[in-house]
Amino acid sequence: MHALGTHLLVELRDCDTEILGDVKTIKASMVMAAKKAKATVLGAHFHEFVPCGVTGVVVLAESHLSIHTWPEYGYAAVDVFTCGDRLQPSVAAAFLIEKLQSKNPALIEVKRGTLSWRNEALPHKPEKGGIVCDDQVEELQMVS
Repeated sequence: MHALGTHLLVELRDCDTEILGDVKTIKASMVMAAKKAKATVLGAHFHEFVPCGVTGVVVLAESHLSIHTWPEYGYAAVDVFTCGDRLQPSVAAAFLIEKLQSKNPALIEVKRGTLSWRNEALPHKPEKGGIVCDDQVEELQMVS
């Protein structure tokens, strides 16, 4: 089955604690990671917590990158979610592992939008404006 997107769950442990608490460095690293993955950056929003920690998101035409840091634990949780076949989410993850100086990273890859009613490769933009046709509704399942 083909998927609409790839979602990387990136666990960054044993990171540089000063970097994890610096909102400017985190934002610049996240935006650069998106660009290195060949993504189209639409915007970014980041927040620095007191006494420490950063949370933020880089919004992409192809989905998003997000981060939440715990400098006191040397840990960052990163999501790299990209749609289409052109992007390289693993490049973004590798860049962030290096920039945050994680000595103990882990990565889980999840394919998103695996549509069993489609056997051929999925186009970046769906036909019919992304609207599900009536004959396909029966095959979609809700996840609760």
